[in-house]
Amino acid sequence: MISNQYEVLGKAPLADDLKKLSSKDTHLTIKGLNAGYGKMEILHNFDLFVSKGQSLCLIGPNGAGKSTILHSIYGFTNIFSGKIELNNRDITNLTPAEKLKSVGIAYILQDNSVFPDMTVEENLLMGGYIKDQVHESYKEAERIFQKYERLRNRRNQPAKVLSGGERRLLEISRALVMKPSILLVDEPSIGLEPRYISMVFEILRDLQKNENKTIILVEQNAKKGLEFADIGYVLVSGQTAIAGSGEELLNNPDVGRLFLGG
Repeated sequence: MISNQYEVLGKAPLADDLKKLSSKDTHLTIKGLNAGYGKMEILHNFDLFVSKGQSLCLIGPNGAGKSTILHSIYGFTNIFSGKIELNNRDITNLTPAEKLKSVGIAYILQDNSVFPDMTVEENLLMGGYIKDQVHESYKEAERIFQKYERLRNRRNQPAKVLSGGERRLLEISRALVMKPSILLVDEPSIGLEPRYISMVFEILRDLQKNENKTIILVEQNAKKGLEFADIGYVLVSGQTAIAGSGEELLNNPDVGRLFLGG
């Protein structure tokens, strides 16, 4: 049940409405998901559709269930009912390790997750810890160093010398070692200075546009997230209250008043 404060957003979108926001080539699908932690249900009959190479931003008040969606996709929650599919394959009950290794889903944590006393290169190689062939991790790490000069220049330095933006770049890059097709990104701008926030979103945009990554992100800075994303869902009490293109939601006066400070 959507609380009275958010009733101005109108009738919640149906699954068919959400499908129209993605192309025919749907990459990841969530159907009728009820999920949470322990016995507590956080998501209620939740649906999601995102296409290959598309970006989706989840916004909403604290406690709405945004991060729980990412956790459910990756395998961190109890799923009571519903289904998660990748390219029409049921992946609902796969473990996080299986989702990372076998189907190409990577989760980038909200909190600082670098190892400060390890070098940048050692941190990067940790991203391939479940690869069968160690040399594959080194090969992918080398590609990443060639792509990102900021990391290459600090390759042999401890990660604790990195700026906040560089640490976030390292966290994103570490996820890339497994060559995922889907990136789940939890609060990429949290704790960053404005100049680094712009840098992080530029990196994500490059990965989407030039490497065809599908990106699903949770972002408290709703304006920045919707400016980046192709589509957006507004979550309230574990359900989607409104959905549309990023531009449509940015221009929606009720979304602006409730979530964008407008």
